[in-house]
Amino acid sequence: MTTVAPDSDVRRHELADFLRSRRERITPEQVGLPRGRRRRTPGLRREEVAQLSAVGVTWYTWLEQAREIQVSPQVLDALARALLLDSSERTHLFALAGSLDPTPHAPCPSVTPALQAVLDQLGPIPACIQNSRYDILAYNATYGRLLCDLDALPPEDRNCLWLAFTNADWRASLVEVAEVNRNIAAKFRAAMAEHLAEPAWKALLARLEAESAEFREVWARHEVVGQGGRTKYIRNAHVGLLHLEHTNLWLGPAAGPRLLTMVPLDEESRARLEQLERLATRPVRAEHERVDGEPVDGGRVDGQHVDGERVERLSPAAV
Repeated sequence: MTTVAPDSDVRRHELADFLRSRRERITPEQVGLPRGRRRRTPGLRREEVAQLSAVGVTWYTWLEQAREIQVSPQVLDALARALLLDSSERTHLFALAGSLDPTPHAPCPSVTPALQAVLDQLGPIPACIQNSRYDILAYNATYGRLLCDLDALPPEDRNCLWLAFTNADWRASLVEVAEVNRNIAAKFRAAMAEHLAEPAWKALLARLEAESAEFREVWARHEVVGQGGRTKYIRNAHVGLLHLEHTNLWLGPAAGPRLLTMVPLDEESRARLEQLERLATRPVRAEHERVDGEPVDGGRVDGQHVDGERVERLSPAAV
């Protein structure tokens, strides 16, 4: 009868092998240590790694022997620096140790010109690249004017959660804003469970709690909901009511960056998105002027007429 080792045992042995392999590939000169005359060990000695990481030699030896010991995120960070791990190796180290990385590398540090070209080619469909923290990393012209003027905002404010609770133009564009914001806060809480120790997530949370009483009230409910597309109504200040289908396409793991699109669900919404795209690529005009020169009728919501149309039942959705 074959006995299967517990997952924790497998992880400890994988961690031990990984540390040993990383230690053996580094020369003393790479970390500022003298080579010495008698060196039989390839790479660094265990005591040298312990010295560089400010941990005990015996403790580090036990770690490479797959002993059952606890490793703090701070020690893992020190080991990653001592062993000169790159971002992928660092992620692997923390995963093997079953620990959250307090200072992770950005999952999508930049958007390539090719990816920006894809966004632009999707027009007039509004599209953007978001990370799991709801930072808007890139967007096309239509998305840039869909809920507010994103170009007018500093990069640090281009975050859907932040805008939903603090930006007047963004909030005015959301039909049933209270339910939309409750939904996005619940999605953010679910996503944050994997990033509790990360400074950027904690900073955004602290900023929202300091700025928005509405957010504090919603956050205190401890509601969670998973990601998913849905129908939404947006009242654009320039072209009127839009009926759109919100969809996500992940560019990697589900916790990473994603392509968000807003597909029109009727011909009138498509025509209005085409108007919005033309507006977004032209010189700035009057804030509340339609592309055709007619003012926008703000209308009413909650089953009543909005911009000349009747909304029977609005489905709230997070942005």
